[in-house]
Amino acid sequence: MRIIAQHYKTGDISLLEVPAPSCRAGGVLVRNEFSLISTGTEMMKVAESKLSMLGKARARPDQVRTVLQSVAQQGALATYRKVMNRLDSYTPLGYSSVGVIEQVGDGVEGLAVGQRVACGGNQYALHAEFNWVPTNLCVPVPEGVAPEHAAFTTVGAIAMQGYRQSEARLGETACVIGLGLIGQLLLQILRAAGVRVIGIDVDPGRCELATRLGAVAAGAPDSASLQTLMARVSEMTQGAGCDHIFLAAGGDSNQPVELAAQLARDRGRVVDIGKCSLDLPWKEYYEKELDVRFSRSYGPGRYDTNYEERGIDYPIGYVRWTERRNMECFVDLASAGSLQLDPLTSHIVPFTDAESDYERINAGDLRGLGILFRYEPDASPARRVGELTDHRGNGSRPRSTGRTISGRIRVASIGCGNYGSSAIMPHLSGREDIELVEVVTQSGLSAANAAKKHGFARMSTDTRGMLSDESIDVVLILTRHSSHADLVCDALRAGKAVFVEKPLAIDEAQLARVADAVAESGNDRLMVGFNRRFAPLLVRLKELWGERIGPHVVQYRVNAGKVDPKSWYADAEGQGSRFVGEGGHFIDTVSWWLGAEPTDVTTARTPDDADNLIVTLRYPDGSTGVVTYVTGGDPRYPKELFEVFGQGTVAKLDNFARSEIWRGGKPKSQRSIGTIDKGQRNELASFIDAVKTGGPMPIALSSLLATTYATIAASRPSSEKQSQRVVANVRDLRPVIAPVEPLDPEPV
Repeated sequence: MRIIAQHYKTGDISLLEVPAPSCRAGGVLVRNEFSLISTGTEMMKVAESKLSMLGKARARPDQVRTVLQSVAQQGALATYRKVMNRLDSYTPLGYSSVGVIEQVGDGVEGLAVGQRVACGGNQYALHAEFNWVPTNLCVPVPEGVAPEHAAFTTVGAIAMQGYRQSEARLGETACVIGLGLIGQLLLQILRAAGVRVIGIDVDPGRCELATRLGAVAAGAPDSASLQTLMARVSEMTQGAGCDHIFLAAGGDSNQPVELAAQLARDRGRVVDIGKCSLDLPWKEYYEKELDVRFSRSYGPGRYDTNYEERGIDYPIGYVRWTERRNMECFVDLASAGSLQLDPLTSHIVPFTDAESDYERINAGDLRGLGILFRYEPDASPARRVGELTDHRGNGSRPRSTGRTISGRIRVASIGCGNYGSSAIMPHLSGREDIELVEVVTQSGLSAANAAKKHGFARMSTDTRGMLSDESIDVVLILTRHSSHADLVCDALRAGKAVFVEKPLAIDEAQLARVADAVAESGNDRLMVGFNRRFAPLLVRLKELWGERIGPHVVQYRVNAGKVDPKSWYADAEGQGSRFVGEGGHFIDTVSWWLGAEPTDVTTARTPDDADNLIVTLRYPDGSTGVVTYVTGGDPRYPKELFEVFGQGTVAKLDNFARSEIWRGGKPKSQRSIGTIDKGQRNELASFIDAVKTGGPMPIALSSLLATTYATIAASRPSSEKQSQRVVANVRDLRPVIAPVEPLDPEPV
């Protein structure tokens, strides 16, 4: 299928051939008929992408702060790779479309194949021939509503939410400042609600259109026109002023905010919908005691993962108008004839000309409020794109006994997000002994990004098709945490050697399924991305320690910092707790140093924040490991500190940048050369070598299972006070967590 996308680093806009998205549970696969170009929002994004690196930094100071924090914790090179990966990527455009349902995902009710739906969302209703859209971001289009009109639904929902924030009532008076597309739609919604409207815009053509669409009056914000408008407002309101002022303008001018104060009545309401300067003149707003409100996008549910991605609706008795209900209301108004949308449709252009059309818009040659892309009805939803030579049946599948591979190792990747692109793929791309065959993602554009950056021969959204290719030797799993276990099971049963980023599983049931898959398939060629044990400074530190004699105490402090609550990583219910997602690194490192697996796990928590954990690990020889995982520290303070005490010796690794070993009162220190190295390169080299030679995996399966179970045990709710005993029964590969008597009540 084809999709229009913008390269954020260069600003170039391209029509790309990518795989069609897969139809996942909780949503529908939609074949686009029309999509609306938002000349305001989209062209602002295009303009930002054309800025210099310094200009981009000035435009996004929040991202600059994030980068500086990452440099302090992860090092300059790792941060540079992450930043360049984000910049050197295509991003999609579009957020308002209409199309016909081609496929319905599991768990979806009330939608059917062949039904026309209006779609929203800047990750879903894209300028593309096919889109996967979650249920709460698409609404059925009533009979009689033209698809060209239904394409306005998302922008209409933005205007609808602005109207609801005003709480405007029948017979009141409103002023809309900014008569672009949202302003014109808002004007009509207000008129349908029985509100008298005046409009203000610098463009005479937009003012003339507003009066045709029902505005009592409209004019420019210059002194002459403004006097006329204010006289009209005074006449309509007996000198009181407007009940509601809507800021639907953009730009850096503070004039809209100042105009609002002049036009509003005493204790009037000002609603901000656009993106203009908001330097409120204190005296004017104070004396009138104006109520300033913001309107957030399409309505309640926007930016809420539970609502938008999982389809969990808000009860109507508590939230009357959600973003989906606003969309439904808009198409109902269109069906009833309360909205005039033909005057707003300035151009309908073929999607195949998208590249040139954006150039014309940017140059000012293609102007108008509502510009629509029209899609061909016979688009093909191909799930694979690229080199399509059939390689199946050209090799035997690797088994637990291992096999040598004399030629190049054929690698496929499921998922390849920011971490995979910045921390994993750079160590595989370009190796002569590796052939990158296929990258599979849920989104066709993300697959295209990965294929372009790393040189995969194919891009796909078809996981099962990739796994059925018997010539593929290795599968990398670089997806979100909740998907790891099931993908590992599928890949093992398909006979692949598997590298999966941590965690291997997020709960006991998932890990049991992995153990079953190993036992049933006989394939134990599994590696989890516990990279710390491969870090050069840490490996050298252990060599300097020498033979370990007697029990030791190991402390691992992690200054994890806060996580963006909007990030998928913060979705504890869907993706597992933060410690489940990351804690395996630290438990694995402690176990590797001690050369054993933990037997008991105990966790203490701070009552104010469940992400703060102190995990105590007991080992067979009496050694103790303590992992202190905290989130409330300074984010620029170094992230990790590893210390070992025993045999009259102390070893310390400070954030993989500097190590020390103290023995006989004398320290010996080392520093990393160039940047922080947490071991990903050596980890992947060891894994590839094991695959190539048929030798043992770099980390024993029993260790992977025990570490994962210990991590899950440490993350149990604080109401479960008992200690946990971790047992990995290697014979049948069924790990078990069993409660034991409480440990001695000593301080943790």
